[in-house]
Amino acid sequence: MLSDIEIAHGVEMRPIAEIAQRLGIPEDLVEPYGRYKAKIDYAALESKGKRGRLVLVTAINPTPAGEGKTTVSIGLADALALRGVDVALALREPSLGPVFGLKGGAAGGGYAQVVPMEDINLHFTGDIHAITAANNLIAALVDNSIQQGNPLGIDPRRITWRRCMDMNDRQLRSIVTGLGGRSNGTPREEGFEITTASEIMATLCLSLNMADLKRRVSRIIVARTFDDRPVTAGDLKATGAVCALLRDALKPNLVQTLAHTPAFVHGGPFANIAHGCNSVIATRTALKLADVVVTEAGFGADLGAEKFIDIKCRLSSMMPSAIVLVASIRALKSHGGVKKDDLSLENLDALDRGLANLVRHVENIRDVWNLPPVVAINRFSSDSDAEISLVEDCCRRMGVEVRMCEVWARGGQGGLDLADAVLGALDQGDRYQAHFTYPDDLSIADKIREVATRIYHADGVVFAPGVVSQMRKAEKEGFGDWPVCIAKTQYSFSDDAKLTGAPEGFRITIRAVKVSAGAGFIVAYAGDMMTMPGLPKVPAAEGIDVDDDGVITGLS
Repeated sequence: MLSDIEIAHGVEMRPIAEIAQRLGIPEDLVEPYGRYKAKIDYAALESKGKRGRLVLVTAINPTPAGEGKTTVSIGLADALALRGVDVALALREPSLGPVFGLKGGAAGGGYAQVVPMEDINLHFTGDIHAITAANNLIAALVDNSIQQGNPLGIDPRRITWRRCMDMNDRQLRSIVTGLGGRSNGTPREEGFEITTASEIMATLCLSLNMADLKRRVSRIIVARTFDDRPVTAGDLKATGAVCALLRDALKPNLVQTLAHTPAFVHGGPFANIAHGCNSVIATRTALKLADVVVTEAGFGADLGAEKFIDIKCRLSSMMPSAIVLVASIRALKSHGGVKKDDLSLENLDALDRGLANLVRHVENIRDVWNLPPVVAINRFSSDSDAEISLVEDCCRRMGVEVRMCEVWARGGQGGLDLADAVLGALDQGDRYQAHFTYPDDLSIADKIREVATRIYHADGVVFAPGVVSQMRKAEKEGFGDWPVCIAKTQYSFSDDAKLTGAPEGFRITIRAVKVSAGAGFIVAYAGDMMTMPGLPKVPAAEGIDVDDDGVITGLS
């Protein structure tokens, strides 16, 4: 069996100018990065009227068995193209942390990939490096201001801005800097976040254009003064330099699938910590150029899809017309309590228990957001006919369209049935009036309660000591109308990763609240969430290599 990277190397890519031409992008708006990837001058396309309809691809809660959300997104786009639809993809950029850690790459798999996959999975066009540099420039300016007489009155104990890097490195979670004497700065405790969890990443991904990016960067809160006033990046006079570093990173990246379907791959916030969607600019650009745009949101629908609708759509005035919910029979059996080594064995009882996770996500899509769902079962060779029938019967009882999907093995041809169901859902979606989970005018606490009770199906919310005062301060300082971004484990509807399936009788504990002023949302930390992951016992990096001719192997 060929590996993902071997399959990718076996397909002849077309010049990126040809891919841009398929979307009607003039040559002078294409900035090539080599032959097969390019930046697009989105600003020059602003005059084009929005004409596309948006399909959001999400999933059940992830398990070690895998669901294949990105693979299904890519295969669905290729299948729509085979049906004669003018289609484009809008996906996130992979982070180096997962690529070298546990998860691996994020360019799809099998015969449903975006290419050049090794470029996309590694340095790509340098966006994440630019975001890292912009973030760390702000950090350097904070410490320099203190060193140079502290004219802003920054309290070194109340600096909230952390440095970042795009790699899993638990050693940097909590550190002490500024050691070695007065000339080396003021000693203080701080730490690193992974770049994709940084506020700069979220800020760039939610910006509409350069002017909006500058407004957002200027209001980022980096510290507080001795008399408890917020200090912003604008106070540090950092806005211009930060946005200069982000100038090219703000432009969306254009690549292609193995079947040469145009794909915008841009931005990469984590969905368990940030809002988990590709950039607003990339999605809006795709909608101006294609009749149907397929995009995805990270992790399960309780995280990525909720934040896509309640944050990205709220702040950008776009809304999906249909939602594809990806699951695999293996993953559903995992939610039913089957261990990873036994997932290839038929187990109808476990599958029946695990279907509760699928049902809850379908109910949220249909009953909370009022959007038409289509269930896509990412098929594995070990799936039995009886197991497939059980899932199909469950979906029929809910009145939901369900389709088997074999895009990993067959590319777009393996997603034609799914494409037909999605086109049918799009026709329905035009008759739906989509809803947010909560209105703008609720308090921060009530917005958190609405997500916890309506989407997670929790019995309520417990606010740790000090959190209520944090929320009141945020509201007093003018941030009460903003949406909430709950940072929570991706593995469960609850804040306990061990409670798989569709748990009941639990409460969500919020241990801290933070204003992410650049992004324009309030982050609420549920459970023990970390913004700097660690590497697993056997990192994916151990299997990656490059030969004397520069050919990379081991990426997946």
